[in-house]
Amino acid sequence: MSRSANDPGPAGVAVRFAVVGNPENRRAALFADAVRAAGLPAPRMVPWERVLRSGGAEFAADETVRLDSPGEDQEVDRLLRGAQDPTRVEGSALWYRRFVRAARGLRGGIRLDDTDELAVLFDKRRCHAVLAAADVPVPRSPTSGPDAAPVTGWDDVRAAMRDHRMPRLFVKLAHGSSASGVLAVESSAQGRIRATTSVELAADGRLFNSLKVRRYERERDIAAIVDALAPDGLHLERWLPKASQRGRAADLRVVVVAGRATHAVVRTSTSPLTNLHLGGSRGDLDAVRDGVEAAGGRWADVLAVCERAAACFPRTLCVGVDLLPAVGWRRFAVGEVNAFGDLLPRLTGLPGGGAEGLDTYAAQVAAVLRRARAHTGPGHRQHRDDGHHQHRTGTTHVSA
Repeated sequence: MSRSANDPGPAGVAVRFAVVGNPENRRAALFADAVRAAGLPAPRMVPWERVLRSGGAEFAADETVRLDSPGEDQEVDRLLRGAQDPTRVEGSALWYRRFVRAARGLRGGIRLDDTDELAVLFDKRRCHAVLAAADVPVPRSPTSGPDAAPVTGWDDVRAAMRDHRMPRLFVKLAHGSSASGVLAVESSAQGRIRATTSVELAADGRLFNSLKVRRYERERDIAAIVDALAPDGLHLERWLPKASQRGRAADLRVVVVAGRATHAVVRTSTSPLTNLHLGGSRGDLDAVRDGVEAAGGRWADVLAVCERAAACFPRTLCVGVDLLPAVGWRRFAVGEVNAFGDLLPRLTGLPGGGAEGLDTYAAQVAAVLRRARAHTGPGHRQHRDDGHHQHRTGTTHVSA
């Protein structure tokens, strides 16, 4: 027998989920599996394509609304970026404007994502500035903060490398994701330039995303790529030398749910880009813990850095924090905070993190249920409307 939407189920509370996402996407399937495994009715799916074409969507006051990534759908990508070829790199600024506008068009429900915070999370310059202002350790950047100047092309990158004494830096699309448009640029004492990137520069000057990481050693090629990307907005960061594992550069993706670091994965690569879809591979998390402790640190303090980063976005239930370990495993910096950084299939929770035995999606469902129980349990009193624990129709949020 199927469970009705009003049946509280084994969790003891009535929660109805709605998901704005791409119905055929694995993210949507994994979250739906987690909801059903909790004994709840399957979430109502609201396709991004419908939201983009209609200018928004309505949700019932008692629907808990989760926004999922609009990626991996060619038609949705076309509606957001205006690009007919999904492998093209350009168009991220238009993507950003249309995505934020679509998110603002969602009305009603209990929101797990805050639109204003999403607008910051999807602008690397603004996100970096927010983190730095909160004393979260981040790589040095000349493109965030009140004194930041826009990057109009390669000449500005060259000037930043010289003026800020950054012979090695990352050039990133301000609104990019999945390493799209990222270049790891390094210069030698003799002035030679090299860039490592997944961008493919075609003979006619067009740029394409590729699964192959390549190196460009002719400055005119690097300049052509940066000049083509600059109209979409660029963010520059100092390239921090990373710790290594088995001779491969290593960093971590740490998922923070409801303020707690619940899941972590080590990513290693022979290139500066550790993204798993670019040939990176999962490393040994136990070895990272051992390395931190051998260096005189505490693993709990490492996770606390990620939780401090997530705390900058208190009205967003879940974020994925990219954590950069310095050589020697003594210091860590936050590279990015990702709104949709929870796609880590089959990875279960960290010991002591409150999500043991749960994947990232089940951990989010559990967090929502905990808050629902807190709001319906004996002696519960309604929270004041402080913007963090709203419980009314309109733009509402949950921070479990």
